[in-house]
Order: sequence, then structure tokens, then C-alpha cells
Amino acid sequence: MATEAMFISATPNLRFSPGATVMTVGVVSLVKQGRLNPSSYLRRHLSADWGDLDQSDRQLNDAALASGEARLFSSYQVEPDLKLWIITEWDRSVTTLLLPSEY
Repeated sequence: MATEAMFISATPNLRFSPGATVMTVGVVSLVKQGRLNPSSYLRRHLSADWGDLDQSDRQLNDAALASGEARLFSSYQVEPDLKLWIITEWDRSVTTLLLPSEY
């Protein structure tokens, strides 16, 4: 994972720092099963590509990014039956990758 973190931090279009990056048990299980590689979704999130959100939620994220005073939320439809959420805390201290069922 250290290699992945170094790769992500060297990616040019990052709009904010993720802080500590953590994954829930459900995400870790999918990674171990080979059903999910979360790195591309994390890069999208850190590049302010909010994924499958409606326009209102995108605007809330854009405002939160500009102000630095609210959390950032992304949602990605990985497969028809698999959705990944990524949440960065308001203070940018932690970014969590989770499944909607784990919220």
C-alpha cells in the first residue's frame, strides 16, 4: 500500500490531500477477492471527480472544496451490484473508502 500512496501523491491533478486513507472491512474484503481495485476511484475523488452524484451534491462538494469547511463525498458505480463511496472529512484528516451498507 505504501507504493500506492506514493503513486497517488505523485499524481498531477490532485485538488486536495486525503490525509490518512482507510478502507472498511467490506472494501478490504472485495480487494482481497480481486473484485475491486480502489486506486482509480481514489484518484478520481482526489481530482474532484465526484462520480455518480447529482448536480446538487456536486455543487455541495465544489463549495466544500473551495471553503475547506465541509466533508467531500463521492459515489462510484463499480459494477451493477457494487457501489463504492469515498468520504474525506471536513478537515481533510481522513479519507474513508466504504460500501453504502457500511455507512
